[in-house]
Amino acid sequence: MTEQNTRKGIWLMIAAVAVFAAQDGFSRHLASTYSVLMIVMIRYWAYAGFTLVQAARRPEGLRAAIVTRHPWLQLARATLLIGEVCIIIWGYTLIGLIESHAVFAVCPLLIAALSGPVLGEQVGWRRWLAIGVGLAGVVVILQPGSGVFTAAALLPFAAALMFALYSLLTRMTSHADSSFVNMFWTGTLGAAMMTVIGLPFWERMTLADWGLTAIYAGLATFAHWLLIRCYATAEASAVQPFAYLQIAFVSLIGITVYDEVLRPNVLIGTAVIVAAGLWMLWQGRGKAQPQSQPLPEPQT
Repeated sequence: MTEQNTRKGIWLMIAAVAVFAAQDGFSRHLASTYSVLMIVMIRYWAYAGFTLVQAARRPEGLRAAIVTRHPWLQLARATLLIGEVCIIIWGYTLIGLIESHAVFAVCPLLIAALSGPVLGEQVGWRRWLAIGVGLAGVVVILQPGSGVFTAAALLPFAAALMFALYSLLTRMTSHADSSFVNMFWTGTLGAAMMTVIGLPFWERMTLADWGLTAIYAGLATFAHWLLIRCYATAEASAVQPFAYLQIAFVSLIGITVYDEVLRPNVLIGTAVIVAAGLWMLWQGRGKAQPQSQPLPEPQT
C-alpha cells in the first residue's frame, strides 16, 4: 500500500463519516415527525437498490452475490443490524445526536471484549484495560444515579452492543463469503424484513418531507459507497482512527441545527472513550489478528 493510497483512503474515510453524520441529522428530523420503522424501511429500500445495482454490474453477476455458505449467520447479521439502526435512530429522537453518538463510540471496545467469547480470540490485558477505561467513559456520560439519568440514555449502548455482535458475525462469515456477499445479504434481507415490520406503520408524508427523505436515502447510499472505496484503497488500520471524526461532525450538526448542548460530562466521557479506542487500535497494529472496523458496511 503506497503512501498516496493511504492518504486517499484517509480522505475517503473523513468524507464517509461526514456524510454519515449528515444522514444522521436527516434521520433525527424525519424520525421525530414520522414512525422510526417507516423511515428505516425507506432507507433500506434505497440500500437494497444500491446493492442490487452493484451486483448486476459485477462480471460474475447476481448469482455470485446470492450464494452464501452461512445463510443462518447472514440472517442473524441482518436482524442485528436492523435492530441496531432502529434503536439508535429512536435514541436520536429521545436524547439527541450528541449523547447518542458519544455512547455509541464504545462499540469498537465492545467488539474487542466480545471477540473472546464469540470468536475464541485472545484478549490481552492491554485490550481489557482499554475496554475498562472506555466503559468508565460511558458511565461518565450516562451519570447513573444522578437526577439527569434516563432509561433512554441506554438505547445507544444497546445499539452499540448489537452492532458489535453484528460486526463479529461479519468476521465469522467473511472466512467463506466475500465482503460484497455480506453487503448484499445485509441489504436485501434487511429490506425484506423492514418492509414486513415497517409497512403497518406507514404514514402520509408531505411533499417537502418526501424530498428530505430522498436526500436522506441518497446520503445513506453515498456514504456506503465512500466507505467501500475507502477500505478498497487503504488498509483498515490506517484509516480507522479517522472514523471517530463522525462524533465531531454529528456534534456540530446537533448544536447548530437542533440546539443540542454539549454537556461537560458528555465531552469528558467521549474523550475517554475515544482515547481508549485509539490506544487499543495502536496496540493492535502489526498483529496477525485483524482489528474490527469501527464502521463496517452501513453504520447508523
